[in-house]
Amino acid sequence: MLNYTDLKELADDKWLELDSGDKPWIRIGTAICGKAAGADQVFNEIHSVLNELKIDSHVDEVGCMGICFAEPLLDIKLPNKGRVFFKNVSSKDVSSIIQSFIVNKTIEHPSILGVVDEIDENLPSLNDLPGIRYQKKIALSNAGNISPYNLYQYVSQGGYLALNKALNGMSQEEVIKEISESGLRGRGGAAFPTGFKWSFLVKSSSSAKYILCNCEEGDPGAYNDKGILESDPFKLLEGLTIAGYATGATNGIVFIRHGHDGPIDRMENAIKKAYELGLLGNNIFESGFSFDVEISLTGESYVAGEESALMESIEGKRSQPRFRPPFPAQFGVWGKPSNINNVKTLTYVPDIISNGSDWFSNIGVKGDKEKKIPGSTGTAIICLSGNIKFPGLYEVPMGLSLREVIYEIGGGTASGKKLKVLQTGGPLGGVLDSDSLDIHLDFDEMKKAGAILGSGGIIVGDQDTCIVDLTRVLVAFCQYESCGKCFPCRLGMEHILEITERMVKFESSSKDLELIKNVGENMEKASLCGHGQLGYGPIRSALKYFESDFNAHIFDKKCPTGSCVQPIISPKNTRPYATREIETGGN
Repeated sequence: MLNYTDLKELADDKWLELDSGDKPWIRIGTAICGKAAGADQVFNEIHSVLNELKIDSHVDEVGCMGICFAEPLLDIKLPNKGRVFFKNVSSKDVSSIIQSFIVNKTIEHPSILGVVDEIDENLPSLNDLPGIRYQKKIALSNAGNISPYNLYQYVSQGGYLALNKALNGMSQEEVIKEISESGLRGRGGAAFPTGFKWSFLVKSSSSAKYILCNCEEGDPGAYNDKGILESDPFKLLEGLTIAGYATGATNGIVFIRHGHDGPIDRMENAIKKAYELGLLGNNIFESGFSFDVEISLTGESYVAGEESALMESIEGKRSQPRFRPPFPAQFGVWGKPSNINNVKTLTYVPDIISNGSDWFSNIGVKGDKEKKIPGSTGTAIICLSGNIKFPGLYEVPMGLSLREVIYEIGGGTASGKKLKVLQTGGPLGGVLDSDSLDIHLDFDEMKKAGAILGSGGIIVGDQDTCIVDLTRVLVAFCQYESCGKCFPCRLGMEHILEITERMVKFESSSKDLELIKNVGENMEKASLCGHGQLGYGPIRSALKYFESDFNAHIFDKKCPTGSCVQPIISPKNTRPYATREIETGGN
């Protein structure tokens, strides 16, 4: 078992060999966005070309730098020179890039995105790109820079400094105090103060306690939890271990949706490497603290992300929420005291412990203790998708305006048409109109506006987006994903879907507006978990910002965008209402 000093020294030597050695260092992004764009084929071609040209080099798979629109992203560093990034690389480009840059040492290629270290003043600097310049990386500070398979690379960049500091220099109370004073709030959607949440578990004297990490992430348009696990699983693992120490927990469980192979494989590798070097298991850093971690997989159940349903799934049961009380801190997984945190929440922990609570609390939106305003400190990891020019995974300071996010980072709509709607916080979040762009990334400000920040997903729609149809799609998702345990959600979701279906078919009347409100408010009051309690949120916000769209469907019997098809009866179609699927042949 290595102590931290010896581990850091060994890691620094290995990093120096990569960063300043006599071999080229090639990094290729193979996160989900990279793989979807063909990164696996590029990776295989790199090895093929290097073998053919007999070039000795280091080749690493890395995660996503956030600029997903540029994937596959190839990053090459020559000995004693800066780094050059090549965008949208195909397997056909690999040979010419290696021949030009590594063999001939000429920096000329149409795929060049940018350079670092001012390797050539005539080429754009990567750090000047809006998708890079606006980012403030904490949770994703190593993304695209280190291999998610190499623990030594993580340690060389400051990894495990925080765990060593906590175990050998801080009491449990001091760790929790540091997290509390940082203002860190849960990033899973509820934004509950993390330090306060940890304090619930400390009070239990049970000999076995669990820290659970939630990476179910079933929200359409959200992929930041998966992005962290694919880019830097070691930081999450370190944060999870610190949380275990602070709360007196004995075990950690990382909960991942089945089928997310990249996050699963890289997390499994990280746990294995940590055990090999004594960073998990018995007597970590000779501190007397022991902690074990495992992975639990769930099926494709959106409700499994609810904390009590998550525990049911871990125990091998159907993913349905529990009645509370008792709460998890008293009776959690396997009946033992438990605490559930989101991936992003835990990934901030090492940097807070390393740099101090003041450092973190001075980033983002500061709170006011006297006025009992918690603030939104740190960063937000935003997933931009939909009709957006530069989709990606961007970690930016809290307090940035939605206008800056959409236009400065995202480049506006991909179609070039006027922006109409932002759908935020997942299917249980809400929608905002184009007049809401001066709202800031702030948990409380966005909640007040009727569209929570939630998991960080922001889906963009232009003027051709039908809000009524968008609302129907969100409701359909929630109805399908309802676990069915409580009837307010089970029947309420189905009833709301029927109403929105009538609206897009131009069958509804003014009574439906009052009916949908009554059903939604009953769901909020009577549902067992957040799925039913928040299910009316998207409809409420849609009616708030886009009432005219609903009125057009209900009273004028037409869709302002033409997206919803007018009723058609023909010899070829005896169904009373034609759909877009019928008219386009299912395409």
